[in-house]
Amino acid sequence: MKETAKGLQVPNGACFKGMAGAYAAMYTPFKKDGSLNEEMIERLIEYGLSRGLRGFYLTGSTGEGFLLSLEERKRIYARAVKASAGRAKLIAHVGCIATDDAVTLARYAAKVGIDWVSSVAPVYFGQCFDAAYDHYKRISSATDLPFMIYSIGADIIPDRDLRFFDLKNVKGMKYTNYKYWTVQGLRNRLSKEVIFFAGADEQVLCGLSTGIFSGCIGTSDNIIPAHFAKICELAGNNDFAAASKLQGEVVRFVEHLIAKPNGSWHKSMMKYIGLDCGEGRPPNGRPLSAAEKKDLFARLDALGFVRRNDARR
Repeated sequence: MKETAKGLQVPNGACFKGMAGAYAAMYTPFKKDGSLNEEMIERLIEYGLSRGLRGFYLTGSTGEGFLLSLEERKRIYARAVKASAGRAKLIAHVGCIATDDAVTLARYAAKVGIDWVSSVAPVYFGQCFDAAYDHYKRISSATDLPFMIYSIGADIIPDRDLRFFDLKNVKGMKYTNYKYWTVQGLRNRLSKEVIFFAGADEQVLCGLSTGIFSGCIGTSDNIIPAHFAKICELAGNNDFAAASKLQGEVVRFVEHLIAKPNGSWHKSMMKYIGLDCGEGRPPNGRPLSAAEKKDLFARLDALGFVRRNDARR
């Protein structure tokens, strides 16, 4: 392992260069009629970069990837590449119910200049290790891009999951769970260079403290990106006292983020900071009433560290 300029550990290898830091699991912005808002993609990227983000994770869970058509996801990849113009690392989540569709998206992502591809394990069908292995094998073999496993809500079993990293181009993992010791056990068994990112916003600093994770990828990074960029920087410089204060604010914010299981609740937070991403796509979203929006904005005002219209400053 070697250190970046900000102190975070990254593996050796060309594909890992410049990867350390905080990433937004980018919201997919929609217009009032529910269609894709490509112009807003550029604003999201500009805002994130101006607040210290290293890159963006596209069409994942936060990005409502499974509610998008393949064509919409392709348009997001292409527009993000154009908007970032090489300034950000871009990871395209290509996970689909059908493996063939995931392969199609992976090939398109490589074609337009995405840096990494990623996928969750099989959804609905094929929820067993062998099916996941075959799913990842086909996607990771479809291009020469490095592949990042997206482990969300699942337990890591080191001796079992070690097999995934024998696959072509599997070189990383986004881990959204809390059993960091199992990730350490997996890392200890690996004989190849691999990069890990923490995906639980409320416990980013816990993950970084292990020395295994090279950064974070999360939902809250869209709304308070500077917090996560600074937490990564401070942790990389071993200033955990200062980082813990910011992590404490993140926890307070996340309590409000998850208060209602409604994608439109989340996207209203984006409206609060000055970036209108529309509503969540059904069944993920239901527009807020005037009372609900007033309540949400009052909660954010009370926090004191989420800046109203911050993206317009």
